[in-house]
Amino acid sequence: MADVQKYFVQFDEAIRFDRDHEKQILAEKRERILRKLSEGIKRQRVEGVKIPSYEPFNQGSYAMNIGVKPVDGDFDIDVGLRFDLSKNDYSDPVVVKGWVHKALDGHTRKVEVRRSCVTVFYQERGEDIYHVDLAIYSSGKRNADGKDYIAKGKPGQRADERRWEPSDPQELHDVILSGRTGEHAQQFRRVVRALKRWKELRLSRYGRNAPKGIALTVAAHHWFEPSVKKDVFGKTVGYDDLGALSGLVTRVLNRFESSWSTEEQRYVSRLRIQHPVSRDYDFCSNMTSASMLGFKDGFGALLSALTRAQEISDARAACQALREQLGDDFPLPEGR
Repeated sequence: MADVQKYFVQFDEAIRFDRDHEKQILAEKRERILRKLSEGIKRQRVEGVKIPSYEPFNQGSYAMNIGVKPVDGDFDIDVGLRFDLSKNDYSDPVVVKGWVHKALDGHTRKVEVRRSCVTVFYQERGEDIYHVDLAIYSSGKRNADGKDYIAKGKPGQRADERRWEPSDPQELHDVILSGRTGEHAQQFRRVVRALKRWKELRLSRYGRNAPKGIALTVAAHHWFEPSVKKDVFGKTVGYDDLGALSGLVTRVLNRFESSWSTEEQRYVSRLRIQHPVSRDYDFCSNMTSASMLGFKDGFGALLSALTRAQEISDARAACQALREQLGDDFPLPEGR
């Protein structure tokens, strides 16, 4: 087997979103938006709208340092807004989202209420180049069960599509990173970033029905195992990202289960990725059977490429096999 570890590290350096320039730009956008939000909320209160206090916090890949530079160049950051209110006081969460949208409307040319967030887009020549997603939460301090709930739904959707769903992004952040330190944690992040780039390249045709980046992150949380290289004495002498990624993909594929679908009148194969905090939530629950099948087939193709790379003794040929699935940012050593 060829030693391709240094190329995995170079690949990670090429795709990961942690460059100072990119972070600085999004951090500036975040602060500017939060100032605009504060001003807009104050105006609405003066107009007589009763809006409780809120606290902002970073969440998602940005907070966990597992972000990947998007292929299309549209960088994003996730910000949570936890409002000091009970979900029972606002049966329609879109009302709460409306406060945020009204406060930010006009800040840029494009501010949208989407199902899971309010998004502020920054554009250049009509193309989205940055966006900030603001997820709105009901505070666990105000809910009888002590849980945070995220606002789901948007204007125009049916009443049953507008709801509060249990979600605690900060606890999820802590659970995913808990116990992962040093080089093991770095390998975990490299593998997650590789999967997220693969998903963007290979599953983009499924759009909103593709597994979310957080779904892949949680799958890695459940089934990732570190892979290391050892000398003849059993001492760890390095890390094996190819082995770690191959092992994770294998374990995920083994979790797919077939069951009879009454609605479709056929057997369908599905994967359940359980929320590690809100255990009754499945990150794949909204995926269609077609997108789930595409996900499974895509993982099968990825595993095939990873297996071929493990069996090849020439580093260039192994990297070529990996580029077929991970894209042209994966380095290709010089040679024939």
